[in-house]
Amino acid sequence: MGGSNGMSEPFWKTVPLDHMNESQWESLCDGCAKCCLLKLEDEDTGEIAYTKLHCTLLDAGTCQCSDYANRKAKVPDCVKLTPAGIEEIKWMPKTCAYRLVMDGKDLPNWHYLVCGDRNRVHETGNSVRGKTVSEDTVFEDDMEDFIVDWEEE
Repeated sequence: MGGSNGMSEPFWKTVPLDHMNESQWESLCDGCAKCCLLKLEDEDTGEIAYTKLHCTLLDAGTCQCSDYANRKAKVPDCVKLTPAGIEEIKWMPKTCAYRLVMDGKDLPNWHYLVCGDRNRVHETGNSVRGKTVSEDTVFEDDMEDFIVDWEEE
């Protein structure tokens, strides 16, 4: 049992990422879809720049993958987040629940596991809903024109 109120701590505070079951792991995703954005890496510095271009499989209205089960087959460079690999992925946004939990931080108050509302991430502007365009609509040479600083928006 947790604190003096008799309530137990939420699983993300007590279960290490690599011990979470599949349901717990999947539930950590806040649905922001920032990981579904195309990122550009500077070949000289290794610096990662986010764009406002989303993966062809992202449903921009719901911020969910339109074919989550088969995403790796359709988009080979889609990164499947795993407890073992999360530390290696340096481009995860600062608000990502996986990153926050890995760093020992709490989930934000807009995360549905905290507030109970899956829409709050969108209502508070913490998702990419309404802010992106599909990668299919842009020529590869023009991708740099779509770089955006999501942390400053």
